[in-house]
Amino acid sequence: MIWSLVQPSLYCVSQFSSSKQTHTFVLNTPNPLSRFARVKSKPRFTSTCFFNAGKDSKPGNSQANETKLDWPVLKRWDVPWGWQTASLTSLTCGLSFVLTGLVETAALPYLGLKIEELSLDEKAEILFLDQGITTAVVLAVLYGISNSFKPLPEDFFQYDLREPFNLQKGWLLWAGIGLGGAILAIALTGAAMSLFNGENPPQRETDALVQLLPLIGSSSISTACLVGITGALAPLLEENIFRGFLMVSLTKWYVTSLMSEKLFVSVAICVPDLVIYGSAPYLKTWVPTPIAVIISAAVFALAHLTPGEFPQLFVLGTALGFSYAQTRNLLTPITIHAFWNSGVILLLTFLQLQGYDLKELLQAAS
Repeated sequence: MIWSLVQPSLYCVSQFSSSKQTHTFVLNTPNPLSRFARVKSKPRFTSTCFFNAGKDSKPGNSQANETKLDWPVLKRWDVPWGWQTASLTSLTCGLSFVLTGLVETAALPYLGLKIEELSLDEKAEILFLDQGITTAVVLAVLYGISNSFKPLPEDFFQYDLREPFNLQKGWLLWAGIGLGGAILAIALTGAAMSLFNGENPPQRETDALVQLLPLIGSSSISTACLVGITGALAPLLEENIFRGFLMVSLTKWYVTSLMSEKLFVSVAICVPDLVIYGSAPYLKTWVPTPIAVIISAAVFALAHLTPGEFPQLFVLGTALGFSYAQTRNLLTPITIHAFWNSGVILLLTFLQLQGYDLKELLQAAS
């Protein structure tokens, strides 16, 4: 009876060797990292391990064996690349974003354009073009690297318009839930910050929204360009980067060492996720999806380079991450992000047309 509780189990036979030799290890596990490996070990404790997966082990069923939970938000992705690829891809996307902006700025004089002489509508149009080019370049880099790992799992970079109101994975249903939760949480965060800051709210002269104030409500062309930038291009770019790639990559398996052979022997019988490398046992672990959501939300908030808005952006990023984890559909966070950004622009445009001082309103709301 006790033995049945630890199935599938790992059987280990250990021996000491006085000379260098090659050992063969057969690891038959349901985990995709399991493999038949031939490695050379140092002249000390060696192990030959056989994992009995039991009747529940079937090819391609590792994700189902990992968890029986019904909520996708608690499940991880089967990431085909390692942390090195994730790190270099993130760095490459960041450099592409910066370099594209620098090239565009340097190209303006050669095109006969002087920013100080342009009208507000022309400035808005240039901003829209700039964001469009940047989005295209960065996404081309991201998808170019990701596609080298084809075929990708079905829930990677997925855009699925079907069943928008499905209770478990309906992208539009969960977009509405996520947006409502984000609005409530951000309002509570703003109220808490107001109490904390008291009569000395932080200055927001460098915030992107403050810099856009001259364009808000100036004309229908400027408004359309701003809505296109904040409600379409920016959400498309940022959700692919921060949710579609970064958050997903954080759930990748990584390997930690078990420090002693005694500990290995004591846990081998009841821990299926063990790997033998040389003569040392290792335990495979991963970042849980909720933790990946929080980490990616923090990076998302930091990337906006607006310290005064970090709490609100972090809350928004968390709502975006959990909504994506639930549906595995990028349409969900993109929709939330688009409605949030464009809603802010349209609200400010309305207030501007009503004669309100937007700068004072934003300062008072900070």
